[in-house]
Formats: sequence, C-alpha cells, structure tokens
Amino acid sequence: MTDSAPLDYACAGVDTAAGDRAVDLMKAAVARTHDATVVGATGGFAGMVDASAFLGMSKPLLATSTDGVGTKIALARALDIHDTIGQDLVGMVVDDITVVGARPVLMTDYIACGKVIPERIADIVRGIAQACEVVKCPLVGGETAEHPGVMAEDDYDIAGAATGVVDAENVLGAHRVRPGDVLLGMASSGLHSNGYSLVRAVLQRVGMSLESDVPDFGRTLGEELLEPTRLYAVPCLEAIEAVGVSESGLHALSHVTGGGLAANVSRVLPAGMIGEVNRHTWLVPPVFDWVRRGGAVTWDALEDSLNLGVGMVAVVSPVAVDDVARICAAHGIHTWVLGSVYAESGYEGLSSARVVRGAKGVTAGAVAMRGQYRVG
Repeated sequence: MTDSAPLDYACAGVDTAAGDRAVDLMKAAVARTHDATVVGATGGFAGMVDASAFLGMSKPLLATSTDGVGTKIALARALDIHDTIGQDLVGMVVDDITVVGARPVLMTDYIACGKVIPERIADIVRGIAQACEVVKCPLVGGETAEHPGVMAEDDYDIAGAATGVVDAENVLGAHRVRPGDVLLGMASSGLHSNGYSLVRAVLQRVGMSLESDVPDFGRTLGEELLEPTRLYAVPCLEAIEAVGVSESGLHALSHVTGGGLAANVSRVLPAGMIGEVNRHTWLVPPVFDWVRRGGAVTWDALEDSLNLGVGMVAVVSPVAVDDVARICAAHGIHTWVLGSVYAESGYEGLSSARVVRGAKGVTAGAVAMRGQYRVG
C-alpha cells in the first residue's frame, strides 16, 4: 500500500526554515563587507552596486571570474572546520581578476548541500565575508541550495563569482612584458586550494591521522592542510597604483593556481619571450616535501600540480622591484627575485632547463625552470 499522506517541501527533504536561520546567522558578517557603493539590503533577488565611479574612466572594462575550492572541502568536512574555506574561495576568485589589474566591485557565492545545517552554512559564509572585507569587495548576494537525494546530508560544495573593473589603458598582461623584466615571487601561505586530489591520495597512502602532530609543520597535519589561501589583491592593487603600468612599472601578474608555477607564469608572457625561474632562490615549505615523499611524487609532477611556495608572481620593471617588494612586505608577504624575462631567440639556457609553454589554450611565451629546489 502506498503512503497517501500529503507531502510538502519539508517532507521532500528541503527545510526552508533552516535556510532562513542560516541567513540570520550570517547576515551581520555579510553586511560588514558592504560599502557606500552597495544598493539595497541582504535578501533581495539581485545584488546591486553603484557604478558611477566608472564614469571617470576613459574605457572601463568589466573583469569577471568564477571558481570553487575543489576537494579541499573533503578535509574541511573531515575536521568539521568550515570557516576557512571561504577565504580559499575569495582567493581563487578575486585574485584572478586582480591579475588583469581589475579592482573588485562585487562578489556572489553559491553553496549546494544535502541538508542545510544553519550553523555550518553560516560558518562558510562568514569565512567568505571576512575575506571579502580584507580584499575590499562587497559580498552582495548568494544562494544556498538544498539537494536531498542528490547529495548526502553532510555533503556540500561551494563556488563563487566576482566582478571587477579596470580602465582599458591600465590593463596588465603579456602585451606590456619586455626583455629584462624581473619575475618577483610572492610567498604562498601553503598549498592554497589546488592539487588536493593529489594531496588526499598521499594522505590515504601514508595513513596519517589529520590530528597527528608534525614537527616540521609546528602544528597538526590537518591544520597545515587546511591553511587558507593567501590573499594578494590589496598589495597587488596598491603596487599598481604606486608604480604604474608604464615601461618602468608593473607589467603583468600571474596567480599560481592549478597547473603550478611554470604553466601559470607562461600564460602572461608574450610569444617569443621566455621567463627564467631559478629554483634555488627560495626554500620550498615542508608541506610540499611531505607530499613529495609521502606519495613518491617526482619534482616535475609536483611542479605541475602545486605552487611550491609561490602564490603570485609579478612581472615588473627592474626599477620598480624594490617598491613592489616594500608594499608586499607591509602586508606581511615575503618576496624575492625568481629570475628574469628574455627574448627566447637569444636565450642560451634552453638545453639545461625544463621548459614549459603556455597552458589553458593560451598562445604565449615559455618558462625555463633551472636549478634544484631547496626544502625549508
């Protein structure tokens, strides 16, 4: 006999009251990201910002990016810590639009879950909002979708999108790069939010508990693996403002995400030029060597998957290096010279280097990885 009792949304597994409770728990954190440009309040069908400032630009261009945080979420669930991956999301999205020189003007988020647990959803969004405050980007909208029967109750995934603006005359990129430019590395905070399928495979192979203390890390394995992505938007935009984008200024930025250092730097170099990266110029943080040793991962495979301690690279005129480094230092970001840019036709180091050319379908330059890594 079939059950003939009347059904409603709650019987089908969707708790709208829990969703409303989550909004109540998060709305104060979201409101703190709002500045004078935000029009309307939390809860509307669409978020709006005042674009009047664009009128002062000669040719305003909108830049947009969307991303998630990948399988790092599995570790957040395992540790029941949900307030850090929001920063990962903001880093993955906002720093990508910063690469073209765009100032972020708004961000939205999307959370899909098997069951709305208000406190957990609020933790996630609070993390997003706190990071949006840091990068000065209003969080103007979002959606939490409950998917019973499609996702397990404890499952969730997050994604976000950001929009920024840059005047056409100030766009950064390969068109500004010249031979003699310096590759200035900016230290990462750790693994960031890429390569976690590899990291989790290593974790399974070594059989370590996330609660294990690791002397090389100075904390537990779980704390190290969940360290949030460093945010580069503010120092990078300050550097652009300080040194400009002319021949003697900052020419390009490369956000080192999926694909590793060489592949991402090559994307912002013009065809016919090669960037030389000297591996010995920095100490690779211990967590990357833990992945290498635990999974018997080759350095080449590691180099193609993880940032190895370099989260952002500025391609900058030699005369502006010190100013960019000073601005980064003021924000607690260590920088160092990775190498330089050369015309590939006259570059003599091809035979002794590992050469990587443009990824993601980009017709671009190349990067020559030279020397041996040192582990810190």
